[in-house]
Amino acid sequence: MSLRAESHAATSTLKKIAADMSNIIESLDTRELHFEGDEVDSEVLNDPKGTVCIPFSAIYHTHGFKEPGTQTYLTGCPVRVRVLEVERFTSTKKVPSPNVYTIELTHGEFTWQVKRKFKHFQEFHRELLRYKAFVRIPIPTRSHTVRRQSIKRGEPRQMPSLPHSAESAVREEHFSSRRKQLEDYLTKILKMPMYRNYHGTMEFVGVSQLSFIHDLGPKGIEGFIMKRSGGHRIPGLNCCGQGRMCYRWSKRWLVVKDSFLLYMKPDSGAISFVLLADKEFNIKIGQRETETKYGLQIDNLSRSLILKCNSYRHAQWWRQGIDEFIRKHGKDFLTEHRFGSYAAVQENTLAKWYVNAKWYFEDVANAMEAAKEEIFITDWWLSPEIFMKRPVVEGNRWRLDCILKRKAQQGVRIFVMLYKEVELALGINSEYSKRTLMRLHPNIKSAAESSEHVHLQSQAPSPESHLFQRNSDDAPDTSRMKGVGKPKKFSRFSIYKHLHKHGMHHADSVSSIDSESSYCNPTRSQPNIIQSLKPHLKMFHHHSASKQGLTEPQEDEGSIRSLKTGVGELLGETRFWHGKDYCNFVFKDWVQLDKPFADFIDRYTTPRMPWHDIASVVHGKAARDVARHFIQRWNFTKIMKPKYRSLSYPFLLPKSQQTANELKYQVPEAVRATVQVIRSAADWSAGIKYHEESIHSAYISVIQNSKHYIYIENQFFISCADDKVVWNKIGDAIAQRILKAHRENKRFRVYVVIPLLPGFEGDISTGGGNALQAIMHFNYRTMCRGENSILGQLKTEVGDKWINYISFCGLRTFAELEGKLVTELIYVHSKLLIADDNTVIIGSANINDRSMLGKRDSEMAIIVQDTETLPSVMDGEAYSAGRFAQSLRLRCFRVVLGGSDLSPEHQDPVCDKFFKEVWISTAARNATIFDKVFRCLPSDQVTNLTQLRDFINKPKLATDDPAKAAEELKKIRGFLVQFPFRFLEEEYLLPSVGTKESMVPMEVWT
Repeated sequence: MSLRAESHAATSTLKKIAADMSNIIESLDTRELHFEGDEVDSEVLNDPKGTVCIPFSAIYHTHGFKEPGTQTYLTGCPVRVRVLEVERFTSTKKVPSPNVYTIELTHGEFTWQVKRKFKHFQEFHRELLRYKAFVRIPIPTRSHTVRRQSIKRGEPRQMPSLPHSAESAVREEHFSSRRKQLEDYLTKILKMPMYRNYHGTMEFVGVSQLSFIHDLGPKGIEGFIMKRSGGHRIPGLNCCGQGRMCYRWSKRWLVVKDSFLLYMKPDSGAISFVLLADKEFNIKIGQRETETKYGLQIDNLSRSLILKCNSYRHAQWWRQGIDEFIRKHGKDFLTEHRFGSYAAVQENTLAKWYVNAKWYFEDVANAMEAAKEEIFITDWWLSPEIFMKRPVVEGNRWRLDCILKRKAQQGVRIFVMLYKEVELALGINSEYSKRTLMRLHPNIKSAAESSEHVHLQSQAPSPESHLFQRNSDDAPDTSRMKGVGKPKKFSRFSIYKHLHKHGMHHADSVSSIDSESSYCNPTRSQPNIIQSLKPHLKMFHHHSASKQGLTEPQEDEGSIRSLKTGVGELLGETRFWHGKDYCNFVFKDWVQLDKPFADFIDRYTTPRMPWHDIASVVHGKAARDVARHFIQRWNFTKIMKPKYRSLSYPFLLPKSQQTANELKYQVPEAVRATVQVIRSAADWSAGIKYHEESIHSAYISVIQNSKHYIYIENQFFISCADDKVVWNKIGDAIAQRILKAHRENKRFRVYVVIPLLPGFEGDISTGGGNALQAIMHFNYRTMCRGENSILGQLKTEVGDKWINYISFCGLRTFAELEGKLVTELIYVHSKLLIADDNTVIIGSANINDRSMLGKRDSEMAIIVQDTETLPSVMDGEAYSAGRFAQSLRLRCFRVVLGGSDLSPEHQDPVCDKFFKEVWISTAARNATIFDKVFRCLPSDQVTNLTQLRDFINKPKLATDDPAKAAEELKKIRGFLVQFPFRFLEEEYLLPSVGTKESMVPMEVWT
């Protein structure tokens, strides 16, 4: 026999001996095991260094309940015991323990209660005696050896004893004495580490590894239960048959927290389900309700969880304990809030806006760098190699994948949710992103979610598609969560953090969409608000006083040096736009995304298409509301997809709102305001029974209740319900609000800024692709074509006077490329509404059915209402403007109109002087100059394809006389141009019969 075989045989023998000895100990008569003296010493309870908290990261390192060395209690903190009351139950039957003791325990900041009968104390005492004898026997197993070594010798301490008299013999006047005896007994036991750390003791006092984690909030009821499988509200997750034979019963440890409950597997300690409290949260007991004897049913929007208790009274205890605790501590989640949102209105919340990507990505990078425990990212399209800080002056330090790897190595847990695209329809290569991230470090987990009902989509789906895509074009988006919005100036990348505990270094902060920010420091954002810098492209747009456009960046010392980044040297302006960053997706959609630093369009002949976006960040309770949405979606994806059910993909737990305002870090220059998180979510995306469309409701409400103006920037503008093809009513609300102002003879302005062309690949000089034309059809149908359009509704009552109320515009810029003048539209990717200088909605939701109806795309947004005001002017009269809203509007006006944040002509957005002489005049003048110099498309001069061919063949001033063209371009102010209402108005823009686009459902485009 080989040595290996001998060793294996010896090991097997030892295990058999250990098992036999364990069985012997279990069968011992514990009445004979009451050894006197020679007990283990208690640990020092008054630690001079103070109580040591259990870190939140402990939720990712749970152990089996019987494993030795598991930290459950706070170090250096005693457990105090009080027996509060005795309930005496009468019965026709003889009950050996008719009295129930309510025991209150306090451990640090945590206080909780358990109910126990005297017979439970007796059983517990016998179990401790067995355990005492068991640990004295040197069983040759590793776990037992570790357990024995963890017990320290010290002062002898006598084992406490229980009263010997039977419960039935105790008179009522002696209850106080009995309470004191039990109180002293339990106090002594909990002072002895050997017994306090025993799993039987933890079960008796109702504690676990998750009981005393500060950021999980107060401690609720805990204990072993039997849970039934199934109960999920999603088809495919429940038993297909009927009756008891279709279910499994499993023993689990149930933990109740302030806004959720979970259960754990006792053998491994793994969290195996999390149930969030919501507006449908309800608890029922009884066999009729639960189809189970002594059953307990806990309902929410996602599941009906059936538990089995030992008795009807036991079920009553559980129901009362869960219901009272959650209704006391988690009441904000139990009701439907304004706009039908899952999240409450959070007052005194720190918030900040961003215009374009530069400062947004810098703040996100700094936040991730400061994170200590968790980072949550969700996205429709994520580029791991994106540089978060530009220009690149520190090598790869601020490249996204490098940041995430660095934080993962430091112990931060990182969770990424990506949209899983239909590869034939969309080439964003989420598999590459997921694979790249997962290879960085085991602490980085990436999950992909896709639609259950996939519609084919031609070309690329609109950039609106978001992270969790149900339909390939229905890309639901959780993306932008912590960024309530979707940054796309530097990349199609959207990120948000659950900055817990030390959140973004400490605090919770939700960083949302894209950005260049800072209303508090106007000079900070001076350098190029919308930059389209690239080699061989000279940006000279605007006079010297206007530094916001495609202007040439001022070189600092860092931008002159060349840097080695691992992908070759990056010289000068190449450090702004690397590889796939240099893009023009209308000219050519992205390809070969697994080669991020390889160009795919010719930088010498094709200008880069600039992006314009809006972003936000929130802190505290609002940030945790955003994180809760992410957690709900992550946990649902884990349940839905078998490949994510392994322990390597953990369930996520929401942090308590009670600790949300303990901000140890915050984004600079944030201001205080009232904030509410709103969303679009449904069964497929979040596993909820009823869909939520609180973003849609908020838009409608804000528009209807606005008094002076509405400013909208959006990537899409598809609305005006006909209840056949289009269902959202935002366009109708705008039209009705204008008609109300007309009837009341009051000034009211609506500003709408959208892309001049949809974000689909297609040669506009030949009319564009089918997908591009389809989106154009629905945009025009909303604005000006047909009786359902906004202008159609207005003209019926006000005629041509609609021009006094509403303006539709796009953004365009120009530059010099290889010595030639070129122009390009600025792609508006924002999802923004500002009303009356006091209310702002920023998020990921486009104005279309996909984003607004709740059943399709998953979206996230925030509505901010100012509480800090500044003196201002509105319609010529003194007005108290909100600090957040007004500063954002002024920055947006500065971007699109030129000038500065302090331009006096921009202060009053309602007066005729601004609306007609600044806004309308600038847009018209800029559009005329661009048409004269470049003969731009889209154009009002082109109403059909025949005119289009003639139009593009006519000479351009930029080509025939560059010097004169340059002089004309000096008259351009900002980027604002009128939207061409008549472009291809004589053509049928929906996909023609026989094309692949015509075969997809119409809702793909809406």
